[in-house]
Amino acid sequence: MAQIKIFAHREFLDGNTTRADITRSVHGAVVAALDFPEDKIFQRFVALAAEDFVHPADRGPTYTIIEVSVFEGRTPETKRRLVRELFARLADSPGIAPHSVEITIFETPRENWGIRGLPGDELTLGYQVNV
Repeated sequence: MAQIKIFAHREFLDGNTTRADITRSVHGAVVAALDFPEDKIFQRFVALAAEDFVHPADRGPTYTIIEVSVFEGRTPETKRRLVRELFARLADSPGIAPHSVEITIFETPRENWGIRGLPGDELTLGYQVNV
């Protein structure tokens, strides 16, 4: 399981294809790095007005924060692979420079999740978490 929150400037997200490009890039990184099934996509966009998104000026109008919540159990190398994939894919499309992206991975025990009517540690998944 991975839940993704994407924080960015409203004006940037409201661009012609920006949300769709970010969705494809972020999901592609999750599938590639975490060995996720293609159909497991969970993303939320938080579009912020300039006065609600305070950050250093050098990050620019494309500044984007990605928060990834996952079950614990991935190796440090897998998490590094996810971070590298996110930077590379977001640079490619929609063209966000790595300097303007920040990523945080939050891992929690499966029992701290509730999914499809069950505690996460009682849920049968169709993919591996310990990658």
